[in-house]
Amino acid sequence: MTEVFTGNFTQQEPIPEEGITAALAVLRSGRLHRYNTAAGEVAETALLEEEFADLTGANYCLAVASGGYALGCALRALDLQAGEPVLTNAFTLAPVPGAIAAAGGRPIFIEVTENLVIDLGDLEAKAQAHGARLLMLSHMRGHLCDMTELMALCDRLGVQVIEDCAHTMGAAWNGVASGRHGVVACYSMQTYKHINSGEGGFLISDDAALMARAVLLSGSYMLYAKHRAAPPPEAFEAVRMVTPNVSGRMDNLRAAILRPQLKLLGERVARWEALYRMLEAGLVATPGLALVERPEAETFVGSSFQFRLPDWSPARIALFLQRCVARGVELKWFGAAEPVAFTSRYDHWHYAEAQSLPQTDRILAGLIDLRLPLTFTPQDCEIIGRIIRAEALAVGQGPEPEGVSAPAIQ
Repeated sequence: MTEVFTGNFTQQEPIPEEGITAALAVLRSGRLHRYNTAAGEVAETALLEEEFADLTGANYCLAVASGGYALGCALRALDLQAGEPVLTNAFTLAPVPGAIAAAGGRPIFIEVTENLVIDLGDLEAKAQAHGARLLMLSHMRGHLCDMTELMALCDRLGVQVIEDCAHTMGAAWNGVASGRHGVVACYSMQTYKHINSGEGGFLISDDAALMARAVLLSGSYMLYAKHRAAPPPEAFEAVRMVTPNVSGRMDNLRAAILRPQLKLLGERVARWEALYRMLEAGLVATPGLALVERPEAETFVGSSFQFRLPDWSPARIALFLQRCVARGVELKWFGAAEPVAFTSRYDHWHYAEAQSLPQTDRILAGLIDLRLPLTFTPQDCEIIGRIIRAEALAVGQGPEPEGVSAPAIQ
């Protein structure tokens, strides 16, 4: 009998009871706005910022409405000018170049390597060609490049690094937490990230001037003294009357949901690694299927899994996806001609100037992606691995298919 997987690739764990209780308390108070506090009360959002700063070791933290807002806020706080080039990974998700374009910048895409990280040779060439001073480094799908080498290169080039840590909250390179290498880091608390409030974002930095501008940009209405993880009041003096309000504050309801989840992050990272390693073990040495090498220096968060089908035709990949979906395994493909759900790529983003990235084109043409929610068990990952392996063998070694379309999984 053919094995079928019956799990749900989009089902998250419930919010902890402590978060539900805290959220109900906020709702009963009616004080959802972060600056709306009773006498002697500290807002949930201010406490969350303080706790995340402590967790990451950052001097300052700002909680905002989404990860995408965090990226745009960081660019504005770094005084991005209209039309200014901003370097970023060609392999990323749409909110990253979207934030650059929305803030008035010009996305300049950098090639991806076979290990799904930014190509440092291409980065150096394009930084020099465009005279860029900013790199929005997307740790896409939780893959960290050699951060020691990258920072040495960017320091030499005079390029400031904004780390997009949407997929690396809890990750590290050589023991240094992801987000602690660049001048500022941005995180997401969207439902499929590592802590969940539906939407939400953080900025962290040790740069007082940058974070003062970010707090004002988020819409502090001169109430920045109510923050506990922000720069001191004197850091705001030079910028408080000239920084525009681009409101994007986090509210107390979402902060209440998130605070208990911070305590669970380390345990979640360990559970994700167990799931990732189980699936990886099931796919090792599958003919025609290439796994992504994880460097020893990298502590990663395995909330998703990627593999490549190098040199497979689009029709063969479409048939493989179709057969996996029929057996309950939902895979996404970054090589599809049209964007499907989140699997859009750089040539789909027509607000950015057309760019030639042949190495990225070749790699994304065979790149497959799947989520690993913590509602899965290691046994679930064993089943998923067996199904993917069986279908990769059947399709990869079968005749060339004709007229097959990939399933449009949302």
